[in-house]
Amino acid sequence: MLSRVADSLFWISRYIERAENIARSIDVNLCLLLDLPGEDRHWDPVIQTAGCSRDFYHKYQKATSENVMDFLTLDTENPASIINCVSIARENARCIRETITLEMWLLINKFYHRLHEKNIKAEMLNNPHDFFTEIKEFCQLYVGIQDGTMSHNEGWNFAWLGKMLERADQTSRILDVKYYILLPDVSMIGMSLDTVQWTALLKSVSAFEMFRKTYSTVTPQNVSEFLLLNKECPRSIMYCLEHAERALNKITETKFSNNGEKTKRVLGKLKSQPLTRSSQKVYTKQSTTFNFGFRTSMPQSETISSIALGRYNFGKIYFLQADFEKIKKTPSTGSLFFTEQIFS
Repeated sequence: MLSRVADSLFWISRYIERAENIARSIDVNLCLLLDLPGEDRHWDPVIQTAGCSRDFYHKYQKATSENVMDFLTLDTENPASIINCVSIARENARCIRETITLEMWLLINKFYHRLHEKNIKAEMLNNPHDFFTEIKEFCQLYVGIQDGTMSHNEGWNFAWLGKMLERADQTSRILDVKYYILLPDVSMIGMSLDTVQWTALLKSVSAFEMFRKTYSTVTPQNVSEFLLLNKECPRSIMYCLEHAERALNKITETKFSNNGEKTKRVLGKLKSQPLTRSSQKVYTKQSTTFNFGFRTSMPQSETISSIALGRYNFGKIYFLQADFEKIKKTPSTGSLFFTEQIFS
């Protein structure tokens, strides 16, 4: 397979997945604001998760619902906006039109023209829930069409690899920003507001119903363990790593592929080392510090330490230990981009 074709398939899947993730984050946050009216500060995590906080505040002074929705959805100057994600995915699809199926191309093209309709902004602001639901359904339909109409060959595996890496990156970003600015005060840890926000986090990755079938209570430890280590949740980082590794193995099994061994080693070591829960200090309302972590025997020198998912470091010791006062004062480092680390 030509490298440009593989590259295009990889990035089409990443951009479609990214568009769906942004739409879901906005939609969940709009629902959260119904429970917490007047809480404009809840838009900050959405901007942080999208990785465009600097660009947003360079353009706007305040994060309001209208500003954030417009910036993350229809702003062509924002490289992370949904309209740009779809436009770039369409351009990649156009370049490899002979490789993808007709159904895939027609859907991406329809999606692109839908977002460029004349009155699209007014439609978004007047009925945001239906609008973002439509975007999510477009993205999910594309995944289904790709899976059902495209041969599961080397190209399909490149596309699946891109999807899994983008999904892992998104999950890590959401976990990373949860306690950056959400809670107004340390004393509210473990209270109803905290539970509402952890529930919104699960809904942001479409994992709330899956979570409730596994755990009876919504706690930071349970949510983190579920989104990091659960092998059955398609949004967990461990699930994404396993499926990314499978895709890599399929790609490198072909007689035309001689590369990728370094990448396979990095992903393989990360996935194969058992991540087990270490002893943890469960935080309470009276505690200003909490820690919950996971330990792996992987040497830190094995470059896995360079793969940092937010504050969760897959290294010799894999842990989160956070002092809330420090987090409130320290800007979030943001998640390191997954593919940049794996493929560097």
